[in-house]
Amino acid sequence: MPRVVVVGGGWAGCAAALAARQAGAEVILLERTDMLLGTGLVGGIMRNNGRFTAAEEMITLGGGRLFALCDNVARHRNIHFAGHRHAWLYDVARIEPLVRQALQEAGIDVRPLSRVNAVQVADNSLQAVRTEEGRTYHGEAFVDATGTAGPPANCRRYGNGCAMCIYRCPTFGGRVSLAALAGLKEYAALRRGGGRGALSGSCKLHKGSLAPWLVSELEEKGVAVLPVPPGLPAKGELLQRKACQQYALPDYAANVILLDTGHAKLMAPFFPLEALRRIAGLENARFEDPYAGGTGNSVRFLAMVPRDDTLQVRGLANVFCAGEKAGPFVGHTEAIVTGTLAGHNAVRLLTGRELLVLPSTLAVGDIIAYASRQVDKGDGLYQRFTFSGSVYFERMQNLELYTTDREVIRKRVADLAGIFSVPLLGRK
Repeated sequence: MPRVVVVGGGWAGCAAALAARQAGAEVILLERTDMLLGTGLVGGIMRNNGRFTAAEEMITLGGGRLFALCDNVARHRNIHFAGHRHAWLYDVARIEPLVRQALQEAGIDVRPLSRVNAVQVADNSLQAVRTEEGRTYHGEAFVDATGTAGPPANCRRYGNGCAMCIYRCPTFGGRVSLAALAGLKEYAALRRGGGRGALSGSCKLHKGSLAPWLVSELEEKGVAVLPVPPGLPAKGELLQRKACQQYALPDYAANVILLDTGHAKLMAPFFPLEALRRIAGLENARFEDPYAGGTGNSVRFLAMVPRDDTLQVRGLANVFCAGEKAGPFVGHTEAIVTGTLAGHNAVRLLTGRELLVLPSTLAVGDIIAYASRQVDKGDGLYQRFTFSGSVYFERMQNLELYTTDREVIRKRVADLAGIFSVPLLGRK
């Protein structure tokens, strides 16, 4: 049976593995750490703004398994906070075991602690990958879902140093890009005013370190807004360095906004601890991720690859990309969308079928094509693309792609309904 090898076990890699398996291929998923999901271990926000539309499009297209798992462990549903409506917050402590179990039950060979550090290439195609332990994995098609953050040297060069985040590079080794190992030149996002990359957009506070009244408010409402007292450092400039520009709004500069994802998710890249503890309810606050969240956060978007709208990597005939590798996409939903298409197209390639391009009449197709055009023009290097805000959500609304009406979405998907759930190969 043809084999698809997925490198990187974040949301994008997990989605790619599921899609390739649903299409009938044998699938191996290699992840360098001891857990799947990457930033999904500390993220937790789904279905806010245009992400609702995108999730429902993917469900109708047959790629909804991961969204269903998130829905099943949602701590809060349909909450509203600054600039965002109808958000669902999944429990970050419960989601990873569920995803791992779902992948294994689907017949995917999940290999944690498998950091790829070498490849075999012939005739512009990957033949195999090798891990630090010396294991070699051959495949007919590959998906690069290795992300764009780290290793620590990049966080020192473009940020404030290693803040000991969920990527845990010092323990498991820094990110190694599959495409780069094969000799492709990657590109980085740029910052207005100079610099590269962007800071991860939020921190997590240990809920047990918060005042009891604040914990109660968080767990009851899902969100808490704490005004920043006069005299504390302004956050405006810091917010402009965030990967998540949908949260770079005045409300986030004037307030500390917390979301209940199991941890207390603080919507800022970092916040000086001494200043944070001067805010009512946070007098004993302690960071949970990153552990040095008072001084910095991880730097992302440093290793993206050229690709087309099928997510096939330019220059490698049998490699597809997903998540942040495919461009400056922000968010779990965006990772799942690109991962699903990449995994599905990997199998279409193996069967000799025409590769699928999602139509621009769907938000999930339009964002992939639009981001690529913007990057090729150069403007996209300074932008971040997400269904939930900033430039792309504005585009969604202008094109009337944003809707919460499931019947409208079903009619848009039309003949493509269930396409990701149709086997293209016989399965064992």
